[in-house]
Amino acid sequence: MIGDLSFGGVYFPALLLLGIVALAITGLLSRFINLTGGYRLIVYRPLVDLALFMLVLGLLVLLTTPQGGGA
Repeated sequence: MIGDLSFGGVYFPALLLLGIVALAITGLLSRFINLTGGYRLIVYRPLVDLALFMLVLGLLVLLTTPQGGGA
């Protein structure tokens, strides 16, 4: 994961931007789960939505972190 991103001379933390992307992806996944009827099996939906957001954010962080072994 890179540190900061610059848009028009304004620096934004990369984690903030990843969080916004994760929120959008979580919204789409939540809508898909709702359309397929998956939420009927879940007792406490907000907790599942939070866990889904954390999983998506963690996946995005892992995908944007440079891999490979240095010295």
